[in-house]
Amino acid sequence: MNKTILITGATSGIGKATAIEFAKNQFNVIITGRREEKLDELKSELESKYNIKVITLTFDIRNKEEVELAIESIKNKNITIDILLNNAGGAKGLSSIQEGSIDHWETMIDTNIKGILYITRLVAPLMIDKGEGHIINICSTAGHEVYPNGGVYCATKHAVDALTKGMRYDMYKLGIRVSQVSPGMVEETEFALNRFDGDKEKAKIYEDVTPLKSSDVAEIIYFVATRPRYVNIQDVLVMGTQQASGMLVDRSGRKYEA
Repeated sequence: MNKTILITGATSGIGKATAIEFAKNQFNVIITGRREEKLDELKSELESKYNIKVITLTFDIRNKEEVELAIESIKNKNITIDILLNNAGGAKGLSSIQEGSIDHWETMIDTNIKGILYITRLVAPLMIDKGEGHIINICSTAGHEVYPNGGVYCATKHAVDALTKGMRYDMYKLGIRVSQVSPGMVEETEFALNRFDGDKEKAKIYEDVTPLKSSDVAEIIYFVATRPRYVNIQDVLVMGTQQASGMLVDRSGRKYEA
């Protein structure tokens, strides 16, 4: 019987790439996001290519009531969630604390922290009831260090790191594995476009460096999720070869194209 992974933020980037990676390895997938048409497109692609079952759930991870209704619909269908990938998140703006947008801050806090809490609170008990499950959170290098003009985003990702540890401490005796993957710069996502409110010029931050691709991160997530039952990879910190930290990036050109 195929296992099932639920992926938040699956309409683009790492979430979409992860859905493809698991589907091609014969996992059933539950894909969620705010853009119904994108979810429907991905569902059609995955079902036709890989002959697996795909369920779409359209909701805003920041809205507790919408999250509750979505998970209740899964429970009513008696679908087992074996893996939860808390991927939905992002950055807004690149400003100092004294000049930052409170709207940007609230978006990041509501998505990156509260969103993870809303859905994990509902899914974790389902895993505990059956005595096994795996929760994987997408953190960031920003969860391990802080850089200028990114204080609030870094704070939210530090919170993800803390929550990951807290979840593990609370559930390790209950058969639940808890992991996180912390990527550096990743292209093939909408991260930069969202950070700069759709400004395509400002979002061109990968033209002079070869970053990770969303598919690279998806392969790592798959590896973490498919280790033997007794193995729990707690954190993977991964960057492109031209990136040494959040602030140290060799921008002398794209040196390592595939």
